[in-house]
Amino acid sequence: MGPVAATTFGGLYGGSRPFWQTGFSPPPSNPLNSTVMSSPEMDVKPSTAVFGALGPYGLQMPPPSSLSPYAVAAAAATNAIGLASSSPWEGRLISGRKIRLCEFSAYCLPDPGDSSKRHEMVNISSAVTPTDPMLEAIDISQIYDKFPSGKTGLRELYERGPQNCFFLIKFWADVSFNVADEQAALFAVDSRYESSENITISVSTKVCSFGKQVVEKVEHEYPKYEKGRFMYRISRSPMCEYMNNFIHKLKKLPERYMMNSVLENFTILQLVTAKDTQEALLCTAFVFEVSDGDGSQHRVYRLTHGNK
Repeated sequence: MGPVAATTFGGLYGGSRPFWQTGFSPPPSNPLNSTVMSSPEMDVKPSTAVFGALGPYGLQMPPPSSLSPYAVAAAAATNAIGLASSSPWEGRLISGRKIRLCEFSAYCLPDPGDSSKRHEMVNISSAVTPTDPMLEAIDISQIYDKFPSGKTGLRELYERGPQNCFFLIKFWADVSFNVADEQAALFAVDSRYESSENITISVSTKVCSFGKQVVEKVEHEYPKYEKGRFMYRISRSPMCEYMNNFIHKLKKLPERYMMNSVLENFTILQLVTAKDTQEALLCTAFVFEVSDGDGSQHRVYRLTHGNK
């Protein structure tokens, strides 16, 4: 990762009007097991955008509910993944027609050589059953201003489609950990996808501030055939210098409401495409607040437009 603009939190801690409300709580997720895999190809593209002060979405932590965490159902359920529209998991998980997200985790290793000290900041790792509730829908127009515009902006991507592969994940991040040596600590991301087709994928991750791209990381991953499906694993993908600095500075704020205010205009847009054809396979928008001490939690929404 090349040099990036210095991160500053310029005293903008005032909340703003929420852009959506929900009556469901994000349930706690179980930490992922640490796994060491081969590193994917990657290409990091720093942006010229300057990072400004950030601020919470105004979304209050809702009361508890029985809503299950969202991720992929156990692979043993079937030899073929069944991503067709007739799948009983359709509308219940983070899935496009050809690929679905199985696991996602962002974490800190204070000592990269000791995986037992791994601290999960955010994660998705649980089974979905056909009896789980359908994902709640959010109109994508409510979040257009939180993400970049232009040829590869959220609006333009959605208009090109396919529109059934767009999702929003609200994370309540667990930042209750200490790092003795900030320079030695590893901040990284693990993710796992599966597909019914043999496709080489590109995963673009854009960090955004006030709706503008700050930095982009592109990783290329090749499938491994396992028990009737194609698996993609990205492991220990290191966060960029910008993100490392951001997390360190966020943790130094004295109050949770200050952290949430900073996170209000901090978003991440992740797009999975077929490397050879550039077909959009899965697009996920991430927004964040800080957990109140109950560990990492999350809530998943389908992104729709109008009455769709």
